[in-house]
Amino acid sequence: MATVPVYRWRLAPDGLATRRQLRARGLRPGGQDVAAQVERPRRRRGPLVAYLYSIEQAKPVRAMTPAKWAALAKANAARRTCPACRRDAGYVIPPTLGTCATCAYPEQEAG
Repeated sequence: MATVPVYRWRLAPDGLATRRQLRARGLRPGGQDVAAQVERPRRRRGPLVAYLYSIEQAKPVRAMTPAKWAALAKANAARRTCPACRRDAGYVIPPTLGTCATCAYPEQEAG
C-alpha cells in the first residue's frame, strides 16, 4: 500500500475535496482511492484527519429511484411509530425512551 500525501489544515491543493465537499458539488468519490489527507492539529489528542479525493475522477451522485424513496419513507415511519401504542408520534421517538412521550410518562398526561 502506497502512502498518501499529508497536508496541513487549509493547505490542500486545488483539485482535491473531502466527501462533504464533493457532495455539496453533487459528486461522489465513485470508488477511487484516497488521493491525500488533511490533518488538523489538536492540543491534547491526535490530529483530526480528513481524506481527500480527486474532483476530476469523482462521479455524479446517483439519483434516488422511486423504490429508494419508498424504502426511506417506510424507515422514517418506523422511527416515528411507538412500539407500545402503535401510533404515529409525529416525531422520531428517542432511543433513550423507547416509546412516545405519552406512553413513557402516563402520569403527566392526567394532570
